This record gives sequence, C-alpha cells and structure tokens, in this order.
Amino acid sequence: MSTSVTGIIAAIVIYLGGMLYIGYRFSRKTDTVDEFYLGGRKLGPIAAAMSAEASDMSSWLLMGLPGVAYLTGIADAAWTAIGLAIGTYLNWLIVARKLRLYTGKTGSITVPEFFSARYRDPKKTLTLVSALIIVVFFVPYTASGFAACGKLFSTLFSADYHVTMIISAAVIITYTALGGFMAVSITDLIQSIIMTIALVVILMFGVRSAGGMDAVMNNAKSLAGYLSLTRIHNIADNSASPYTLLTICSTMAWGLGYFGMPHILLRFMAIQDEDKIRISRRIGTIWVVISMSVSIFIGIVGRAASANGAIAAMEGSDSETVIVRFASLLAENGFLAALIAGVVLAGILASTMSTADSQLLTASSAVSKDLFSSVFHMEMDAKKTLRVSRLTLTVIALIGVFFAWDSTSSVFRIVSFAWAGFGASFGPVVLLALFWKRSNRFGALAGMICGGAMIFIWKFLVRPLGGLLDIYELLPAFLIALAVNVVVSLLTPAPSDEIVQEFESIV
Repeated sequence: MSTSVTGIIAAIVIYLGGMLYIGYRFSRKTDTVDEFYLGGRKLGPIAAAMSAEASDMSSWLLMGLPGVAYLTGIADAAWTAIGLAIGTYLNWLIVARKLRLYTGKTGSITVPEFFSARYRDPKKTLTLVSALIIVVFFVPYTASGFAACGKLFSTLFSADYHVTMIISAAVIITYTALGGFMAVSITDLIQSIIMTIALVVILMFGVRSAGGMDAVMNNAKSLAGYLSLTRIHNIADNSASPYTLLTICSTMAWGLGYFGMPHILLRFMAIQDEDKIRISRRIGTIWVVISMSVSIFIGIVGRAASANGAIAAMEGSDSETVIVRFASLLAENGFLAALIAGVVLAGILASTMSTADSQLLTASSAVSKDLFSSVFHMEMDAKKTLRVSRLTLTVIALIGVFFAWDSTSSVFRIVSFAWAGFGASFGPVVLLALFWKRSNRFGALAGMICGGAMIFIWKFLVRPLGGLLDIYELLPAFLIALAVNVVVSLLTPAPSDEIVQEFESIV
C-alpha cells in the first residue's frame, strides 16, 4: 500500500471512529423518545447553528455545488447560493424563535406532531399526511448522501462503488441509531469544522495546482459566459446561452425550501434558550455565505487545473468529484500531505453524513413516533418505543441504500427534487401556522397535499414543455400550495377560540 493511500485511510479511519465513539457515548444518555428525537431541548446556540447548517449543506456543498460551477460557470451556482443565503437568514430570523416557543407550549417533538397540535386535529390526519411526505422525500434525499460516499471512495481508491457505499451507510446508521438527536447534533458540529478545513485546504492547494490566481482567472475569462451572472457556459462547445430573469427567480427559489425542511426545523425546536437564537442566526448565516462562496470558486479553480493538466477533465456528474481529485493530487506529496488529504476527504464524508444522519432521524420519527404512536395508537413503553425507533431508522436507511444503487445518479439533481418536495409541502404550512391565526387544519391539509403533488406534476409533466414553464418546480408549487392553504382556510370554519388564544399568547 502506498504512502499516500496509507495517510488518507488513517485520517478517514480516525474520523469515522470518532463519530462512532460519539454515538456510543450519547447512547448511554439517551433513555427516552424525547431525548432520542429532540435531545431534551438542550441544544446550545453554537451547536444549534452549526448542526442546522451542516445538516442543510450536505454533500451538495462539497460535491454538487463545485461540480455545477465547474461545468457551467458561476451563474447557476451563484444564484442558487444567493437564494440559499437569503433563505437561511430569513428562516432563523422569522421562524426559529416562534417555532421554538410554539412547540414548547404544545409539547411537540416532531414537525408532524406540531401541525396536529397547532390545529387541534382530532383524527391526526395532518400527522399522517406529513409523516408520509417526510418518508417519501427523505428516502431519496438520504440515498443521495449514500451515493456521494460511494462516489468518493470508488473515485479515490478505484474500489467497488456498491461496497464503499454500503460501508459508509453502515457507519451513519450505527452512530445515529445509538446516540439519537444529541449524537447527531454534536457530530454535525464537528463535521461543520472538518468541512470548513476541507474547503480552505483545497482552495489553497487548488489555486497552486492551477498555476496561481492569474492562471485561474485567465482561464475563466477565456470561457464564454463562464464568469457572467446573466449567461451560462456550455462545456461541450465553449458557447454561452442567456440566463434570463425568469431563470434567476427560479434558481433563487431554492431559498424557499428552508421554511419546510424538517431536519432544520427540529434544530429550532431543540434550542435550549430561545433568547440566544440571534447568536445562532449570525453564526449560521456567516458560515453558509463563506462556505458556499469558497465552494463555487473551487469549481472555477478545478476548471483551470483541468486546462493545464493538473487533474483530468470531467463531464457530467463526474464534475462532482473535483474536490476528490484535488485531494488525490495532494496526497502524492508525502505522508503528511496524505493525512491532510484524508482530512479533506473526511470533510466530504462529514458533509454527507451530517445530512444523512439528520434525515434518518427525522424519517424515523415520522414512522415510529407520528405514525405508530400518534396515528395508529400503538401502546409501547419507553424502552420498546426506543427500540422501535432505532429499528425504523435502520429499515429506512436500507431503503435508501437500495435507491442509491445506481452509481451514475447526480447528487445535485436528487437533492434539488427532495428539497423542492419539502419546501412546497411544509413551507407554506409552517409560515401560515406561525403567522396567520385564521389558518385552519383544512387549509393546512389541502396546502400540504397540493404542494407535494405539484412537485411531481410540475417536474414531470409541466416543466418538460419548456419555454416559460421551464422553471424550478419549487417556485410554482410553493406559491400554489400557499394560495390553496389560504383559500381553503377562508372557505371553511374559523379556528376555535382556544386555538386563537394560544396563537395570540405566542405572539
């Protein structure tokens, strides 16, 4: 085994061992379902901010985003990043504190449970539908994380994609099932630090490999539309096509997704002191802006490094491995450099695992807590409920492994679809539940179903028609779901005085 491979493996093994150890430590402190799914609402401001944003960014940050920038220039990547940065800030600003107070008052520990408690839904229909939506969209989302891990190792070690993907999934399943929410949150905090180190190291090494900053910028300027915010580059023939205002609005609509992301909303619900949310907002927003900017620039640097032969040229979904290729090149410079490269690759693992573990936990809660306990009224003591929760988490993860079996799938495309699904299904419901006292359970249910259905309808039936209809499905689905929620609420009976009084007490 070569020195470079030894150094990389050593760093990754240490990292994975640390994640498993954290899971083991918190397994000894996790005795109740409330602690397993929400950590007893003991999350501090720094852990809340960084675990929320690390679980948000996923492998998309270190694979999908630089891959898009590498292929098409800055327009698509930059407008997406701008929309996400705005969405991040607004979510912390207007949703976090009120959701923490509301869920604390209603005693809700999951998002579906909050919907039913907020609207006094006697038949738990909102819990049932929202739990099913979580399972439907989180399975492919989790699968994208497993696929990213498989791509990482298969590219790096020329290993079998399926074997490495299964090993990565096994580690994620183990520490998440053992330690629950607090293990996930603390590992996410650590993983955000490792992700930051990975971005900084690759940026510096990548610029050097590409021949310096001047070489990077000269190469980018030589590519048609590559540095333009209003044109998009075509790698096939070095041409550029317009990036219209409609496309810009469509792309920035990624930011709307934040209002409906269950794994991010859970961080808001778990914050120990709602008066420190301002600290979390500042930390989280600054980290998101800087990390996405660096990630996009790494894609640009990668294109220059391909031009001078430092790394191989890439097309299609292979462009998502640009950071992996830089890490492999770095590892060729001795054992110490290989260790650093291992930390970089651990950063990619971190970006993947920090999202996959949160998604598994949320999907598990949707099945075991919301469906089995709340909807179907299965009687279980605390220990049995905890065992069922862990078993459910494992089963969902195995389904995710099945969906991740195709090694040619694009991480970016899978994430964009699942992100749209949650944003349109839950985003309008969350906003109206927190800010409009006239909303009722009929409107919430209609809006939720409409939002989820419109994602499929727009993506597979409407968007292929092209022209003005060729926009990201989240934007039209979100607006239609919001309108349906409002209209149905106004056409059906107003909420009871009890619901209104509770709403006004939160305000």
